[in-house]
Parts: sequence; structure tokens; C-alpha cells
Amino acid sequence: MVGGPVTFRAKLVFEDVPGKASRTESGESMDGGADQETGWRHEVVKGGEWDGWFLYGSDPFEDHAGPFYYRLRDDGTPLCAMRTEPKHMNGGGFMHGGAIMTFADYCLFVIAREALADSRAVTATFNGEFVGGAPPGALVECTGEVVRNARSMVFVRGLMTTGGEPVMSFSAVLKKTKPRT
Repeated sequence: MVGGPVTFRAKLVFEDVPGKASRTESGESMDGGADQETGWRHEVVKGGEWDGWFLYGSDPFEDHAGPFYYRLRDDGTPLCAMRTEPKHMNGGGFMHGGAIMTFADYCLFVIAREALADSRAVTATFNGEFVGGAPPGALVECTGEVVRNARSMVFVRGLMTTGGEPVMSFSAVLKKTKPRT
């Protein structure tokens, strides 16, 4: 028999990961404030193609399916990105629809992170239109916006592209939740 429910609790932490992440040079946490309880750990990548981008940790499936990255653009809006690898491809040699949807789900939470700052959330609905493909080695990017931040739900839409061409247009509703006791 399986035991009782397992609760995952973590603090929002910006860590030094050799060859991967760092705090600000002054040693302060990257959000400029106190640690917050959340299910995510944000790491700043050091070196390589993703130097200066953020990498979420603490989600075993996304860690396996990714890696996925984000950064804040000059206007403060997030830009999510990933580089396709052989593991992301379908039998036809293009990015698998499940990999596209997994990346889009990751992007939802990055796009809505300010709206979700004081809560946890789950994806309640997801609507997506596959409008193009992404070949092996492609840089896939995603932008979006919060359409509405309501009391218990956040409405989000996004557009995923590669080489300036659309891959997926999507919208979703995130349901704000409270930690289980």
C-alpha cells in the first residue's frame, strides 16, 4: 500500500551551481527580497549559450523534458527559450507535439509568475494550435501575456516561434491553489 500524501516544500532560492548558476555579485538573492516559499528554485546560468538566463529547478518532469530557460527582456516581459535535441523529436524528425505542449506549459508559469507570486497554481485548461514545426537544433522561443489575473484564476496566452515562424499559439487558465495540509 502507498503511504500518505507527500508534500514538496522549497524556498525560492538562487543558487551557485558550478558552471551553471550564481547569485548577484553582492551575494544578494536575485529577487532582491527575502526567500519565499514556493515549489521552484531559480538558477542563473553562467557560461555557454544560456549565460545570464534563468533555469527553474525542482520539477522532475520539466528537468527531464527540458532544459527550458527564461530571461526578462528590457521591458520586463519574460522570454522563454529552449534548443531542440534529438529527445524532443517525433518519428518525422520534427519537435514532438507532447514536447511542444510541455514547453508551453512551462512558459505559462513563467509568463504568469508575477500574477502567481503569492500562490501556487495548476493548469486547469490548455488550448493549443500547432501551426508549424521545429527541426533538430532549433532555437524555440515563447512570449505571452496575462490576459486577466482574477481572484482564483489567471488567464494566459502565448506564442511559440522558431526562426520568426510560429510553432504554436496557445491559451490557458491557471487555477490558484493553496498548499495541501
